Amino acid sequence: HFILRLAYCQSEDLRRWFLQQEMDLFRYRFNELTGGLMQKFLEHVNLSFEAIGEDLKKELANELSASTPGFSLATVKEQMFYKVGLADAVDLFRARRVFIKDGFAYVPFKEIDVIVLNNYRTKLSKALALTARSLPSIQSDERLQPLLNHLSHSYVGPDYSVQKNTGKISLDQIDALSVKSFPLCMRQLHRALRDSHHLRHGGRMQYGLFLKGIGLTLEQALEFWKKEFIRGKVDADKFDKGYAYSIRHSYGKEGKRTDYTPYSCMKIIMSNPPSQGDYHGCPFRHSDPELLKQKLQSYKIPPSGITQVLELVKGMHYQLACQKYFELTHDVDDIGFSLNHPNQYFTESQKLLSGGRELKKEFNNSGNFQPKNNNQESINSSSTPTSSNAKADTELEGLEAYFTED
Repeated sequence: HFILRLAYCQSEDLRRWFLQQEMDLFRYRFNELTGGLMQKFLEHVNLSFEAIGEDLKKELANELSASTPGFSLATVKEQMFYKVGLADAVDLFRARRVFIKDGFAYVPFKEIDVIVLNNYRTKLSKALALTARSLPSIQSDERLQPLLNHLSHSYVGPDYSVQKNTGKISLDQIDALSVKSFPLCMRQLHRALRDSHHLRHGGRMQYGLFLKGIGLTLEQALEFWKKEFIRGKVDADKFDKGYAYSIRHSYGKEGKRTDYTPYSCMKIIMSNPPSQGDYHGCPFRHSDPELLKQKLQSYKIPPSGITQVLELVKGMHYQLACQKYFELTHDVDDIGFSLNHPNQYFTESQKLLSGGRELKKEFNNSGNFQPKNNNQESINSSSTPTSSNAKADTELEGLEAYFTED
C-alpha cells in the first residue's frame, strides 16, 4: 500500500485514480465484515458513534421511517441508529437518506460505511499530498524512480499475446463482432476507421494490437489495414512503404523483433490521451460526457442504463462504466468478473454469446438470489467464542492500518 502511494502520488490523475481504487477496496473489505466485527472495527479506529437509546428511537420512529429509504416502522425497531454530527454525514444528508434534527444525523447501521469511507478518504487524501512532497528526493534515486514509474502503469493479468483462435476469425466477421463483442473503445476505433479510412498512430497501435489479440494473423492484419487505407487517400504503394512496416513490427517481425502485446485498460486510461482528430483512448475517461451520452444513445442503450454509466464516469469508475456497458449490451445483471483488458471483454463476450460461460449467482432452494446473511454469521460466530476471536483478528487484519497511518 505504501509503495503504491509513492507510485501514484506523482500526478493529480494518478492520485485520483489510486484514491478511488483504495476506496473501492476498503468498501468491499468493510462490507464483508459481520455486524459484530464492524462494531469492533469502529471502536478500534476511534470512530465509535453514539447509539441512540430505545426510548429515543420509539419517540422518533415515524420520522426515522419516513426519512430513511426502505425503512418501515418494523425495520426501524430492529435496526440500530447512530447520532452523528451533520458534518460527518453530508453525503447521506445530500442524498436524503437520513433523518436530521438539531444538527445531528440519525444514521442506520447499514449506512455507517458512508461515514467511515468519508473519514478514510480525508485521511488518504492528506497522506497522498504529504507523500507527494517527498517526490524530489525519491526522483533523484535511480534505484527507485524506474520502479515507481513502472508501477503506476503496470498490468499483471493475461497479456493476450497468444490466442487459441489465431487465424480462426475472418475479416468478414469483424464488422459484426465490433457491434456485439468489442468494448466501446475498440468499437469507436473500428467505426472511425470505416468512416474515414484512416487512423493516426495512436489509434492504429491500440486497435491493431487488439485485433492481433483476438486472433488476426499478420497476413490478415496487412490485408485488413491495406484494404481500408486504400479506400481513402493512401494508395497501395504508399501503404507498403509507410504503414506495412509498423504492422510487421508490432507482430515482432521487424526491428528488435519485440512481440508487442495488446494494451490493457490501465495503459489506455493512464497514458497517451487523445488529441483532436484522434479516436484512441478510453471513451469513458477521455470523452466529453454529453458526447458519450449521444454515442450510447446511438447504440440503443436504454436511458436508465446511460444514467448509470454516466454516474460511474462522474465518480471516475471508468472500468466499472465499461462493465456496465457490457451488462447493458449483453442483457445481463452481473457479469461476475472484474474487467481489466479490452481483449478480456471480447473473450468474455464470445463465451457468453456462445453459451460457454455461466454468470456467477448464488441461489436458494426457491430459485431466488441468496445474499450473505451477516446476522446469521454473527449468531454462528458467537456460539464458538474461541474460533470467533481468531476469525475476527483475521478479518480485521490490516484494516486498522487504513486509519492509523497518515
